[in-house]
Amino acid sequence: MRRAVAAATVGNALEFYDFVAFAFFAVQIGRAFFPSGDPFVSLMGSLATFGAGFVSRPLGAWVLGGYADRYGRKPAMLVSMLLMGLGIALLALTPSYASIGLAAPVLAVIARLIQGFALGGEIGSATTYLIEAAEEHRRGLVISLQGASQAVAALTAALVGLGLSLALSEAALAAYGWRIALLLGTAIVPFALVIRRALPETLPQAPVAPSEISASYRRTVLCGLAMIGAGTTGTYIFTYMATFGQNTLHFPASVALTAQALIGAMQVVATLLGGWLSDRLGRRPMMVWPALAFVCAVVPCFAWIDATRDAGVFITAMVLLASLSFLTQASIYATISEGLPTRIRARGFALVYALPVSLIGGATQLIVTWLIKATGTPMALAWYLTGAALIGLVAMILAPETAPVRRHLAAR
Repeated sequence: MRRAVAAATVGNALEFYDFVAFAFFAVQIGRAFFPSGDPFVSLMGSLATFGAGFVSRPLGAWVLGGYADRYGRKPAMLVSMLLMGLGIALLALTPSYASIGLAAPVLAVIARLIQGFALGGEIGSATTYLIEAAEEHRRGLVISLQGASQAVAALTAALVGLGLSLALSEAALAAYGWRIALLLGTAIVPFALVIRRALPETLPQAPVAPSEISASYRRTVLCGLAMIGAGTTGTYIFTYMATFGQNTLHFPASVALTAQALIGAMQVVATLLGGWLSDRLGRRPMMVWPALAFVCAVVPCFAWIDATRDAGVFITAMVLLASLSFLTQASIYATISEGLPTRIRARGFALVYALPVSLIGGATQLIVTWLIKATGTPMALAWYLTGAALIGLVAMILAPETAPVRRHLAAR
């Protein structure tokens, strides 16, 4: 079990490290690939390239998720790892616009499409592997390691970014610092491939005929789409805080990345705690109550930030909101994966995850950047986040309870 957890979570952490590192260095990457006299134009070009990685996610979910359901979880995880390594290297090593002209942003977009395809398939096969390898009464805790690995990736990327921002000048950070951050992630690719190759397969050997999702699973699918949509809005807004802190609040990069590092640390703690509690209390209570508190706290926290424009307030408010948001993550993953049958679990989970992430998460940073510029106030971001969280809260209330502890209690 430890080896299985290490293989699934280390690989997932690597993929998310390089995927979200792009968001942390959006300002610098924009200057490299989209030079312009207007910083807003460069930033929007960079964020559009970031969003390109979401376009290929559903295709990766369908292709690699189907591959995992047909041929096994392990080979699908190996393919996704190789593709992500390719995407990372291509993006980090592409020369700037000043060196090769229009080919630079074209290659950057291709790299993001490869990364998105790989990540679209990774989340389904890795999460399914964890669910199938875990003991029934520990599924919530084990699957929380998937979310925690993403948090470790975000935390590591933020710490690397913070270290580079302190060690390098602004010019050096824009010229090559962000490339160092991306390339550091590739060092773990050989290790991840080796431990994944040694894993036992969890897909049942008996062949099962392909089947459509029946009516009994529609509730899980529909609620899952809404919950993931709301969750990804929050996740990428938290990721956007590195850009928001620098561009909107005019904090130095060190302050913005310190907040990002603490958000990542709290995500690890909150996700693991939420998963552990969901095994004892049920999935739904660990979704509904933290989500309700989050909805009530968003607008006051952003109003506090806007009124003070203080670095300490910014960091404190972000850590509080992140703690509430990420308490629900493990329960959401468990509810969706436990509610889908084995024969379609990898592709089903991958698509339920990838579709809202692609349609909503990919556009989130562009939308909030435009909203802040159009309204002239960061409160536009707060209301956008509150609306998304309300939709997720309704879905959590309507979602089926899948925790074994709740089913056992109901059977008595």
